[in-house]
Amino acid sequence: MVQYTDELKEEIRSANDIVDVISQYVSLKRSGRNFFGLCPFHKEKSPSFSVSVDRQYFHCFGCHKGGDVFTFVSEIEKVSFKEALELLAERAKISLPVSENADFNKKQYLKDRMFKVNAETTLFYHERLYKPLAKIAQDYVKQRKLDNNTLKAFKIGYSGEYNELYKYLKSKNFKDEEILSTGLVNKNDNGEYIDRFRKRLMFPIMDVSGRVIAFGGRKLDNNEKMAKYINSNENLVYSKKKNLFALNLAKQSDSKKIILVEGYMDAISLYQRGFNNVVASLGTALTEEQGRLLRRYSEQVILSYDSDGAGQEAIMRGLSILENQGCDARVLQMDGAKDPDEYVIKYGSGRFKLLVENAISLVEFKIKMLKNKYNLENANDKIRFLKEITKILSDVDNKIEREIYIDKISEQYNISKEAIYAEVNKEAYVSKNTEKILISPIQRKEKKEEINQTIVKRENMIIYLLINHFKEAYEKIVTNIFIEDFKLEANKLLFETILNSSAEDSDKILQIVSNIENPEIQSHVSEILVTDYEINSIDKCIEDLVNTYNKERLVNRKIEIIQTLDSGSASLTKEEIAKLEQELSSIIVELAKRK
Repeated sequence: MVQYTDELKEEIRSANDIVDVISQYVSLKRSGRNFFGLCPFHKEKSPSFSVSVDRQYFHCFGCHKGGDVFTFVSEIEKVSFKEALELLAERAKISLPVSENADFNKKQYLKDRMFKVNAETTLFYHERLYKPLAKIAQDYVKQRKLDNNTLKAFKIGYSGEYNELYKYLKSKNFKDEEILSTGLVNKNDNGEYIDRFRKRLMFPIMDVSGRVIAFGGRKLDNNEKMAKYINSNENLVYSKKKNLFALNLAKQSDSKKIILVEGYMDAISLYQRGFNNVVASLGTALTEEQGRLLRRYSEQVILSYDSDGAGQEAIMRGLSILENQGCDARVLQMDGAKDPDEYVIKYGSGRFKLLVENAISLVEFKIKMLKNKYNLENANDKIRFLKEITKILSDVDNKIEREIYIDKISEQYNISKEAIYAEVNKEAYVSKNTEKILISPIQRKEKKEEINQTIVKRENMIIYLLINHFKEAYEKIVTNIFIEDFKLEANKLLFETILNSSAEDSDKILQIVSNIENPEIQSHVSEILVTDYEINSIDKCIEDLVNTYNKERLVNRKIEIIQTLDSGSASLTKEEIAKLEQELSSIIVELAKRK
């Protein structure tokens, strides 16, 4: 039987957005950060089926089924996990191993070699940047005020002449087919191999995992016949609509926001000046796939495009895509510079930070753009403006948010609130159902004595923290909370799995627990991930959890000592009794302090 690697499973999972897959079977509507619909696994009148875009999990609060995209397809199609994986691989056009004797078929093997070609090319370009022959590139990076740390963070380089890269890759034992497949080298009609990128400043493009998948190259001379930028063509490992420049760095940021810019240099310049949560859209209009990526790795997306007409039009298109993805999208308002790179160099990071903090909402930006179409001193234009505003406000789901906008618009544009209310559709929007924390199938199947639900919720919260806030939570939790502290077997298994892993971030932890091929465990994980634990401070939450367990240990030890003294004092020596009584006294004092 063919064994699929965890890396292949993750590639298939990443290529199949859970909302897209489930939408083929269930009509989903966005509500806040999640999507909801009628559960396909049991009959219900009110939607209790939730899909999380952030964590790529589903959970039904009615029948308690839940899991990742593999679990859903397995359940809905009534097939095994392996068959579900194969269906999703076919959907994403990902080739699978064809025999027990090979981990990858020819296509997969070629992809692996292409990643290696790209990695070697990155090294080749980057090292050349520091050599005397790259003076034109060195002068350019000085002009753009890029320091060495930035050059190394983005692995910026300089491409050679004619076929220098080709010769280098051949010296590393790569075959012509492997080199040509990346598009880094072309073969002309005379059978000569010529580098695609020559005498350009090179920007490696990486996927979210940090693997180099493509390159962008900027010209450094004044040759008007040359394109200012050229980029890798799409190939087996690179699709520009499915990736974002610098997302591999931005996802590591502590910020819940991602700033979206147009060009490589905007992202790089802002990164150097302290904004490590910036991505660029690879020279193409924002796509739905990129919107899903942004939604997955941020809570708020701030668009900072060029201030020219094309940039503002791109913002409108981007906002529409982000809005459909359920993103909290904002627009950065910038005056005095044509792009973010120029602005941050001219005015400094402090002023740019203020622009980020004061970014306006989607509704405000739409109204601002709308205002430019009309002369509000003219009565007819003002009426048209009001009607257009009505359409915008009608799309706002939240009633309170809608009323805030009405107050703001009324004051800003001198239009009475009554007039706006009269035009806005007042039909009630579907109210949000209160989601209760329910007992999962695993909890109901516990054969031991019933576990207190406060304890279950506490344990679930620990697993939630380890999955979603791994870097902040792991060390503090594992040094103070132990596997024997867990009562629920599912949580004990998850905790042990995380302890035994070599993961270094939340994405890897989620991948590891997602690979547990047990439907009940997946249902339990999905419930943990979609539950709102109302955590305001990670540190305070962990501190409270640790204090609770420490107090419980003291109480349990106190009971144990009392029982020992009551039932076994006859068999104890005076020294043993004295030692236990002293320990008991210390515990009582400590518990009194904790009250």
